[in-house]
Amino acid sequence: MTELSTLYDTNYSAWATQTAELLRTGRFAELDIAHLLIELSDMSKSDRRELSNRLLILLAHLLKWQYQYHILSERWREFDGRSWQRTITEQRKRIAILLRQAPGLKAIINDVIAEVYSDAVDLAHKETHLPMTTFPIHCLYQLTQLLDDNYYPESAV
Repeated sequence: MTELSTLYDTNYSAWATQTAELLRTGRFAELDIAHLLIELSDMSKSDRRELSNRLLILLAHLLKWQYQYHILSERWREFDGRSWQRTITEQRKRIAILLRQAPGLKAIINDVIAEVYSDAVDLAHKETHLPMTTFPIHCLYQLTQLLDDNYYPESAV
């Protein structure tokens, strides 16, 4: 076990600083490759997890907007959906920022949408108490719609 490898286990911050310096100065033979690969892999997993979480919330709120908003706004005059709009706006903004910071996620975003859609349906079902059969089996929203600040799906009723 090298000194740098030991440092990873005992002082992560010092390990990261020293690793960055070795990379900057081109001293690749001294790198702790095993731990560096773990960290790089974890970084991409973390970005993917964040994208998944943001899309899950966005999709669930768009589904609620499309399938429940009209019901609530008819029952209660004071219900105007502003809290849902704020959540939709926030998730879109955070996704846009994430895609700017990690542009490689653009290549997998459609896969992530497909992966989280059933969870978004489940969340919308639990929050609205509408039957699961209310919601489409597959995501019908296009990526451009999901990211469009002005897009709100029309009522399904």
